[in-house]
Amino acid sequence: MSEPAVVARLTREITSGLDSADLEGFYQDLHRHPELSFQEHRTAAKLALRLRAAGYTVTEGVARTGVVGVLATGDGPVVWLRGDMDALPVREATGLPYASAVDGVMHACGHDLHVTWLAAAAEALAAARALWSGTLVVVGQPAEEAGGGAGAMVADGIHARFPRPDVLFGQHVAPGLAGFYPHTPGLTLSASDDVDVVVHGVGGHGSRPESTVDPVVTASYVVTRLQTVVAREIAAGESAVVTVGRFHAGTNSNIIPAEARLGVNVRTQDTGVRERVLTAIRRVVEGECAAAGCPVPPEVTVRAGCPTTVNDAALDAEIAAVHRELFGEATVFDFGRAMGSEDFSLLAPAGVPYDYWYVTSTPAPVWDAAPGEDLREKFAGVPGNHSALFAPDPSVLVPGVRTLVSAALSRLTG
Repeated sequence: MSEPAVVARLTREITSGLDSADLEGFYQDLHRHPELSFQEHRTAAKLALRLRAAGYTVTEGVARTGVVGVLATGDGPVVWLRGDMDALPVREATGLPYASAVDGVMHACGHDLHVTWLAAAAEALAAARALWSGTLVVVGQPAEEAGGGAGAMVADGIHARFPRPDVLFGQHVAPGLAGFYPHTPGLTLSASDDVDVVVHGVGGHGSRPESTVDPVVTASYVVTRLQTVVAREIAAGESAVVTVGRFHAGTNSNIIPAEARLGVNVRTQDTGVRERVLTAIRRVVEGECAAAGCPVPPEVTVRAGCPTTVNDAALDAEIAAVHRELFGEATVFDFGRAMGSEDFSLLAPAGVPYDYWYVTSTPAPVWDAAPGEDLREKFAGVPGNHSALFAPDPSVLVPGVRTLVSAALSRLTG
């Protein structure tokens, strides 16, 4: 690890020629053409083209739509930089001149920014390859939103097919007044699980409910009862979130359907809490179905999603120090543990340290207009990730490149 001041100085030198107009054009193009998980063909091709032009050996089609670029300049550590590429099934409502041209699909989580940062950081480091030694691996990951992209890359042999990392870095755009770079040592993001529930009833005519077992009513009781799992079964000092994000039943208002389907998402930060929550969900579903007299037991299927993201504390402290040198002491602070989830950590083989930080992106006028006086109140009042109104300030384009470049140089120049 080089001294933070040295890394910061070298980063400024390497990135002094960044073309902000080119970055903005690339970013806006990606934003206009969002692609869902495992469908990022155009995005991957755009990233691969820039990596090849910069001198990387590029492999496409890793885990279907992933991209890996490798640039070796001699002996030294292997540094991986990761950016995710997929968009969300959200209809954009920002009104931006470069808003999504794909109906019902939007880069509502900022992965278009992530790809732009990744491509530009890779280009800057390649252009300055005479100043560092080691191997840089650039990973364009598919399907983070679907929760399977990183695991799919591992299953496709990314650790065997490419130089094994000595360290892994990633970052995420976040709401908050643009110009800050939060770091959290240790646990920073939660585990995520999805639970699919099928409630089996007895269908029939809407005029004769007495001849049916209404799965809509039963599933509604399940939804209501699930709200008590965290409130009444998890200690106040522990963290958990249970969200019912999907409720599908029926085809017409005068038909009582034969089944109802729920999609439940669970966020936890402790394995014991996770097991208690999942057990409680199963108990609630089975209990409500039994109380309603459902003809067959419900189906409850747990789909494990993302593990917790636990930054290496020493590594995070080192990178945070570099970012303070780059942007100022007050720009870096501990964001705290978040209930959001990521599959980023799966890209790190066992024992390999990683660090994952944030780049805040809310435009100053939007932040100033948000209700509230303190940070938490304003944070809750601005559009965040997954919102149809999420619109990062383009001013974060260049700083987001520098955060990645500096993290890589902190190891490659060591």
